[in-house]
Amino acid sequence: MSFITKRSFKQLIMAILFSMPMISIAQQLAEPNAAGTSMGHLHFWTTDPARTQLFWEILGATTIQNGPLSYYGIPGVVIIFFDENPSSGSVGTLIDHLGFDVEDATDMAARLESAGFDIETTDSVERFNVHGPNDIRLEIRENADMAASVELNHIHFYLPEYEAMQDWYTEMFGAVPGMRGEYPAGDIPGVNLTFSGSEETRLPIQGTVLDHIGFEVVDLEATLEKLEAAGVPITLSYRVVPDTELAIAFLVDPWGTNIELTQGLIP
Repeated sequence: MSFITKRSFKQLIMAILFSMPMISIAQQLAEPNAAGTSMGHLHFWTTDPARTQLFWEILGATTIQNGPLSYYGIPGVVIIFFDENPSSGSVGTLIDHLGFDVEDATDMAARLESAGFDIETTDSVERFNVHGPNDIRLEIRENADMAASVELNHIHFYLPEYEAMQDWYTEMFGAVPGMRGEYPAGDIPGVNLTFSGSEETRLPIQGTVLDHIGFEVVDLEATLEKLEAAGVPITLSYRVVPDTELAIAFLVDPWGTNIELTQGLIP
């Protein structure tokens, strides 16, 4: 595996190239919605790359090679991790946990526990929580009807203004509002965004174990114009990665969620 250890802009560009190879990404991401958006990637910080690699391999992620570099792929999302020291785990942040579906929850819990990962049991044999490296919290659910052995299911936000957040992702990225069980939610191809109320203000995710989430968009410049007109802070403006047709930008939602947008993953 290759890991990026510093955060200069040049290395950020290399990280994006590392995470978004042209051919394999087409096999990983869902078709975009009417707003031109789909799930892209989850970007983690870790102090133990080897253990993080083991964690995702147990979950069923597969290595995809891009020249001398590698990353992990799960249907619907790309997993990236850098060798960086996060400020905290995910519990207590805006994104308390991530949800993944697997074919056999009992077997998966046993394999993760045998590797030394902390398992939280629930009232169902078909669902459990696990704390991965640097205290990233995942909810694992059994789904025997999946086409693949593992899939990203949801990103679970916790904040006092959860209804406003649901509306914001609907307006900005075309999330289809609805419910996931008892929770308000919004569907973007490749992921369900789940929103829960919280009595306390949650920490922004930047610099934590989940540094940012990523969406792929069809027209990045038009998307940025829409976001800027709505007063959304663009923290890294539109630019094309040298020697590629890949364009990128970063922004922060009104509650502090660090988001990367990409366009042109396939030339």
